[in-house]
Amino acid sequence: MSEPQSEVELLQRADACAGRTLAELAARLGLPVPADLSRHKGWAGSLIEKALGIEAHGRSGPDLPHLGIEVKTIPVNRSGKPRESTWVCLAPVGSFNPGPWRTSPVRAKLAHVLWMPILDAPTLAERRVGVPLLWMPSADEEEVLAQDWASLSELLAEGDVSQWHARHGEALQLRPKAAAAADRIWVVDADGEWVRTNPRGFYLRARFTASILHREARLLQP
Repeated sequence: MSEPQSEVELLQRADACAGRTLAELAARLGLPVPADLSRHKGWAGSLIEKALGIEAHGRSGPDLPHLGIEVKTIPVNRSGKPRESTWVCLAPVGSFNPGPWRTSPVRAKLAHVLWMPILDAPTLAERRVGVPLLWMPSADEEEVLAQDWASLSELLAEGDVSQWHARHGEALQLRPKAAAAADRIWVVDADGEWVRTNPRGFYLRARFTASILHREARLLQP
């Protein structure tokens, strides 16, 4: 399947996924369903991308650059509440020059997002795709994100590794991002010393994504 060439085509494919279980989507694509996600992190997101005709691996900008749209799967419980924070992009921690919000990698990912909720179920195969929601930040949301970008990128640029934790930020936060908890990288800290630390990524807080999804009254009725 080729990539969607218009917003209308993308939404048509997304709507066709709504209401289907992950097992149904996987069967349609001829893919096996893992028993759980413990050894298959990112599987649901990859499945949705394949169902939409997206080949986005390794892209630093949005998943569909010709449309300027990022696709985000988001696991939610039966009341529509996100179960976890949402990955945005890797945080550059070496020789970091943050630059303005308007040209930041975070804004490139979040300027226009197609949210694909995945409703919780007893098994991975039974999880069902909710109603897709195409979102652009409101002026208020953009202001909050810009302020978080400024404060978090300043922390990264200062190199104070002890401050690189999830407590900072109202909508955005910094969290470890690595294949394994033991993964480390070398960085120069605020004292000019080389230290080892986990790679970091920018994430959206669950309460922020909850406020986005709860605007869509049909979320749980695909």
